[in-house]
Amino acid sequence: MSRYVPVANTADIPPGAVAVVEADGRSFCVGHCEDGTWGAIDNVCTHDGGVLGEGELEDCLVECPRHGARFDLMTGEVKALPAVFPVNAYPVRIVDGQVEVDLGVPTKELGTG
Repeated sequence: MSRYVPVANTADIPPGAVAVVEADGRSFCVGHCEDGTWGAIDNVCTHDGGVLGEGELEDCLVECPRHGARFDLMTGEVKALPAVFPVNAYPVRIVDGQVEVDLGVPTKELGTG
């Protein structure tokens, strides 16, 4: 069941950028891709716990600032080593200038290493 929660203003995250946002006691990496789409993933690199929301965004891929692992902002899939385990991805919608993340989606326990 969908449960969208506002996490940021659209003006706070320009195209090509990611940000760390908090909701329900959890941390997320929310990004605004250059093509205008928005996505959200868990804010932790499964390689070594790095903060993904402090990384770079290119072609809707978030690069961990610690060791360069890359994650797809839409699916959470790993696109570049050293990470091998995916992160959870969350639907995002924009309502009246607010970025909302769906916290009602099923999630999986994150693998690490």
